Amino acid sequence: MDKSTKIIIFIFCLFKLTLHIIADIHSGFQGDELLHIATGNHLAFGYMEFPPVIAVLAFFQNLFHVQSIFVHHIFSHLAMLLIVIYLGKIVFELGGGSVATAITLSCLLISPGLGGSQQSFQPVVFSQFFWLISFYQLVRFVKYKDRRYLWYLTVFISVAFLTKYDALFFLVGSLGLLLFRNIRKALIAAKYWQFIVVSLLILLPNMVWQYVHDFPALHMFDRLYLTQLDDLTFTEVVSGLFLDINPITSIMLLPTFIFILGGQKMKHHYRPLATSILFSVLFLAYSKGKAYYFFPIVLTLLPFVGVFFERIIMPQRRWLLYPLGFILLLGTMLIPFGLPIYSYAHYIDTIHKYLPKNVKNGKEVLPMQEYITKQKWESTMQELRSVYDSLPANEQSNCLIWGKHYSQAGAIELMKSTYRLPNAFCYHGSFYSWAPFGQMPKTVIAICYNDTSEDFFYPFFEEIIPVKKLYSPYASNEGWVLQTIYICKKPKQNFDKLKDLFATRIFE
Repeated sequence: MDKSTKIIIFIFCLFKLTLHIIADIHSGFQGDELLHIATGNHLAFGYMEFPPVIAVLAFFQNLFHVQSIFVHHIFSHLAMLLIVIYLGKIVFELGGGSVATAITLSCLLISPGLGGSQQSFQPVVFSQFFWLISFYQLVRFVKYKDRRYLWYLTVFISVAFLTKYDALFFLVGSLGLLLFRNIRKALIAAKYWQFIVVSLLILLPNMVWQYVHDFPALHMFDRLYLTQLDDLTFTEVVSGLFLDINPITSIMLLPTFIFILGGQKMKHHYRPLATSILFSVLFLAYSKGKAYYFFPIVLTLLPFVGVFFERIIMPQRRWLLYPLGFILLLGTMLIPFGLPIYSYAHYIDTIHKYLPKNVKNGKEVLPMQEYITKQKWESTMQELRSVYDSLPANEQSNCLIWGKHYSQAGAIELMKSTYRLPNAFCYHGSFYSWAPFGQMPKTVIAICYNDTSEDFFYPFFEEIIPVKKLYSPYASNEGWVLQTIYICKKPKQNFDKLKDLFATRIFE
């Protein structure tokens, strides 16, 4: 890799990091982030919704004992920077130079979907990174047939699986390599079975955890298909992906993919890699994945875009570099549709008004929830504090807060020291795993969204008193427009019985 290419990678790293730090300034915590942060206080070999890597990262971030968005995005930003670097390294392995690197990284930069998915502290960005670095090792193995790259691939794809279970689509895609005789011979010579054994050993703790807990990941997927994925149409996924990765990049991807699958001027290792990617795409499409599920696959295709335009299109048409550069520059106009780089007021005035209006429950939904969650959680904590202060001293002493949704419980656990709130418990998602045991306090403060009525709590308490209602006019769905705070007294059971009652309701 020459000096000019390294400078290009550094510039894109600096620019991307700047954008994400600006987004931190304007952001609040997403609901899922609050769950992931909480897992860092409860390390385990598995969780109800996802594998354990995100919890390990959260553990180190939680050592700072702060509520800073930037601190809780440290590893997300690091993964984002490594994605930029490894895209450049893959371009180099595919035979591309500085122009190919610049085109590839420009496609990454202008994608609002990739930008947004790489901002939050969620498994998505780490899945993208481990998928990409695994693909980098796969490229080197296919190119050089050196078994040490299989060892690297084994470790990274195993960690990818422990980050997000969508690594399964990478593994299925890799089966496409078996269609090529030279790859099969290289795998046999490398004693491929050794790598399978090592990978299974790495995954064994999580597999045992899943078995002991009756495979909650499968129950979660069943619920996901029932409530979301089964209703998705192929047209919705394709149109969403077309916009998420930027129409400019989408148009550039089509001829690139056709070329690497069947072009006559391609290098010998392009077609096996393209076949692997195609297998992943087909399996994911068959599984009815959402548009953002395809993001890791898109990342593996971007280096081919850069190489294709540098090596095939431009040698005879060098002048195309200038209009292409201008078009990619125009593509940056979509960055604010994925990252909250503007102030809230500026976003409403200049971006939101161009989006189709989505009205639910009589109120308009804001697509980029990060703009409103900071104020939402601050006001929620303040109202919970006022309810807690209204209790007699003898009830405050052992009071707990029941967060119906894991985002509510996660927010309380993260911010309770600032607002001097009691501990929270929850039976939704992974919070179920560390719900308390023993006797319940005589008074519990409960908070839920308007998709849950007060009838939900009647089987568990004799007295249910609604005391506060909090409005979120731009909530992400109509069931979250309203939060209600209740004072619940005289529990009808202890925590042990309550946990038994919710054993089959974890993903409600």
